[in-house]
Amino acid sequence: MANKILIADDEPDILEILQYNLRKEGYEVLTANNGNDAIEIAKKNHPHLIILDIMMPGKSGIETCSILRLMPEFSKTFIVFLTALTDEVTEIKGLETGADDFIAKPVSPKVFISKVNSFFRRMQTSIPEKLVIGDLEIDRERFMVRYQNNEVILARKEFELLALLASKTGKVFLRNEILNRIWGSEVIVGDRTIDVHIRKIRQKLGLDCIFTVKGVGYKFDL
Repeated sequence: MANKILIADDEPDILEILQYNLRKEGYEVLTANNGNDAIEIAKKNHPHLIILDIMMPGKSGIETCSILRLMPEFSKTFIVFLTALTDEVTEIKGLETGADDFIAKPVSPKVFISKVNSFFRRMQTSIPEKLVIGDLEIDRERFMVRYQNNEVILARKEFELLALLASKTGKVFLRNEILNRIWGSEVIVGDRTIDVHIRKIRQKLGLDCIFTVKGVGYKFDL
């Protein structure tokens, strides 16, 4: 079964080019030209990857992502923003909304396909494994986190980051190591990306289990 991708963009030419190239690669492609339609199509078709243009009529990409993340079935779906806005404020807002990554416009079809392929490789690298540390349970196979028998909903990147840090309690993971293992070497993200995700994990768990080692990285210790 082909991997299913939803692309939402209000520029017909961009949709046509990206859809054509993705289908050549064997992907099943769904399209929408606004945020409202993207939400309805996602609910009916459950794509594996959702790519949202930030600047869309109706609901923006950020608003659309925020709504999808509130739905349990999309809490861990890979969501990427396609945008010409590359300022730090937009990036931080997007990450806080729950985006997994960004693709900057303009983008060539070859670069776009390479990035999409890398996203699916990263989705497939999660190791089926269950971690139980005190009252915290991390089930990598089911992408589920429970604390004191209550499920905690994390976005995909938040989940992957928590699972990485918790896999070796007390180990200090260097910032570059975290970036490479969670976001991959093909994606350029800043240090603030990690900070945003760490803050969201702490808030959702209600735990101070991830500690900053100033100037070095982070470690997990429950």
